[in-house]
Amino acid sequence: MSQFIISCGGTGGHLSPGIALAEGLVSRGHQATLLISQKRVDARLIEKYPDLTFVPIPGAPFTLKPAGLARFIVSQTRGFIFSIKLVRAIMPAAIVGFGGFTTAAIIVAGKLRGVPVALHEANRVPGRAIRTLSRFAKRVYLPPGIELPGLKPGVIRAAGLPVRREIMRLPREVACHQLGLDPARKVLVIFGGSQGATVLNDWARRELPQLAADNIQLYCVTGLGKGAAEVKKIAFQGRPPVAAVFIPFCDQVAMLLSAADLVIGRAGAGSIAEFIRCETPAIVVPYPHAADDHQRANAAYFAAQGGCRTVRRRPDADFR
Repeated sequence: MSQFIISCGGTGGHLSPGIALAEGLVSRGHQATLLISQKRVDARLIEKYPDLTFVPIPGAPFTLKPAGLARFIVSQTRGFIFSIKLVRAIMPAAIVGFGGFTTAAIIVAGKLRGVPVALHEANRVPGRAIRTLSRFAKRVYLPPGIELPGLKPGVIRAAGLPVRREIMRLPREVACHQLGLDPARKVLVIFGGSQGATVLNDWARRELPQLAADNIQLYCVTGLGKGAAEVKKIAFQGRPPVAAVFIPFCDQVAMLLSAADLVIGRAGAGSIAEFIRCETPAIVVPYPHAADDHQRANAAYFAAQGGCRTVRRRPDADFR
């Protein structure tokens, strides 16, 4: 049995594959400690995994704004001290980082203590943390065809995104009944990732009358802090009312995507991997302000494989 540390906090796109990797290691008799952030989305997602070990690590996102930069420096310093103590206490066989602001401190601490470190990037454009820390890694796992300059031969390996065991295609009728939807009607799912997408939420609310007229049910995951849960029943021309469900967070992703006839969502690597695993037809709308415009690159590659249609939202567009 070996001990592993997995740094994966900050967003669902980092945490979900970290959980998937931990599930695989534990199933093989190993132990895994997952480092997460103190954000609400992390606390909410880990509730389903009481058998895994999660430890919050100090950290804050990088920014050049003076107040935010000071917060980043202080939190990363605290995170580094925390990481040195954790590595000394556990002495893991390896440390794996999935990027984001929780990764830097533990990777540097591991390198200083002589622990092998590996990095995983699922997006088609590697993030700042992966680019910066790759020089410390024995292995850097990237999507097929993606390279990072300056690394020794053999360091980069092609790899997909680990997906949690629970994410798999379910019978559509069963999924609809579990979610309170009518399997005889079409279901449109709005899925803005772990943070939600305000523009998609607003579009869904605006188009409710037209969806009801077309006899289409709506299930919209709005994101934590973007409104309370609610269920609307919308009648049209004397027909039985059509359901429109808005919830802040969904921890039944496989059920939701299995019920969907179509999903409209963002183009994060984690979301795309779940669309693929659940075989759900998708329209993806890349987040225009994503770092290095990586969601556009993800969407273009996914569309080229025939997996989705892509809508590139202009700043002045209303997503009609």
